[in-house]
Amino acid sequence: MAKHKDGVNVRELINEKKTTLNTNRLIEAFIPKFLMVIATISIFTTLGIILTLLFETVEFFKAVPFLDFFTGTKLKPLGENAQFGVLPLLTGTIISSVIAMAVAIPIGLMSAVYLSEYASDRVRRILKPILEVLAGIPTIVYGFFAFTFVTPILRAIIPGLEPTNILSPGIVMGIMIIPMVASLSEDAMSSVPNAMREGALALGSTKLEVAWKVVVPAAMSGIVASFVLAISRAIGETMIVTIASGSTKNFTFDITQSMQTMTAYIVEVTGGDAPAGSTLYYSLYAVAMTLFVFTLIMNLIAQYISRKYREEY
Repeated sequence: MAKHKDGVNVRELINEKKTTLNTNRLIEAFIPKFLMVIATISIFTTLGIILTLLFETVEFFKAVPFLDFFTGTKLKPLGENAQFGVLPLLTGTIISSVIAMAVAIPIGLMSAVYLSEYASDRVRRILKPILEVLAGIPTIVYGFFAFTFVTPILRAIIPGLEPTNILSPGIVMGIMIIPMVASLSEDAMSSVPNAMREGALALGSTKLEVAWKVVVPAAMSGIVASFVLAISRAIGETMIVTIASGSTKNFTFDITQSMQTMTAYIVEVTGGDAPAGSTLYYSLYAVAMTLFVFTLIMNLIAQYISRKYREEY
């Protein structure tokens, strides 16, 4: 039997090497399957959510006509003559989200332009984490901030503003999602090659012209993605609107009045005495499915816009 010069059996070394190789092959064969299972968990979770919403929503539409639900302007889920029109909730959700984006998009985009194009590395390292702290504040704190601080200020400026209204939570939601718009937009702008900036400056463009006419269009895909994520965050926000916008199911476009969003309605009903199997109980799933479809359509539109304006370098 051949032996290594140090007295080690060569055959044992070969067998040990074969064992190691076999073990590595088993690991390499197992890892892709394991990763595939992990990756499919999110898919099955999504399917489970969709099926749950779908089955319960079908039960709701057995009691309430489909057309009445989506065209009804009155939502009175309690009482003998209950009415289940989703338009008041849709209106409240859309208006609050529009107000939030009217606050978040200009401030967030301008913050991103400053951080990407004007701020020094030292200033960026200081300001960006401070800005992102806003994203870590609990939403219930934002809700009380809207109700106890922002609303009194707005009522002093707008005398007809109700104690609970859709304007105040909309503004505070906009403040909450500023870090999302600013951070993601800044990342998209920072990925634009410096050669494009230098070329524009060499042609005589000012710093502002380079930022708005070169960098922003080149990063439009990432900027749109940040807008969509922020809008989705605003649409799905619960605690701020639950605390500050009230529970009045008004079908109105007057932002000074109390309104209710879809998420706030779900909180209200689940926190009450909705017996399982009742129309009120199933209405939760119908509203949740409406919210899901609404968000899905927005994401599909955003993906189309992102693909259309995508720039590859």
